[in-house]
Amino acid sequence: MALEASFLSEMLKSAGFGSQVNSFSGGAGEDHFASFHRDAIARRMVAAGGLGMAEQFFKSMMEAKDGT
Repeated sequence: MALEASFLSEMLKSAGFGSQVNSFSGGAGEDHFASFHRDAIARRMVAAGGLGMAEQFFKSMMEAKDGT
C-alpha cells in the first residue's frame, strides 16, 4: 500500500497537481505543504482501491522468485 501511494504521489507531482502560479503563490513552504497534500490524496486513492499496482508488483516478484 505504501509503495503504491508513493508512486501515485510522484505521478501527481509530475502531473503538476498542487502547483499554483499566481500572484499569491510561491516559496519553499508552499512546495512543502503541496507535497503533504499530494501524499494525502495518493493515500486516499489507494484506500479507495488504487490502481492495483501493489498486486501486480507482488505477482511479478513471486514469478521472479519461482523462476517462471
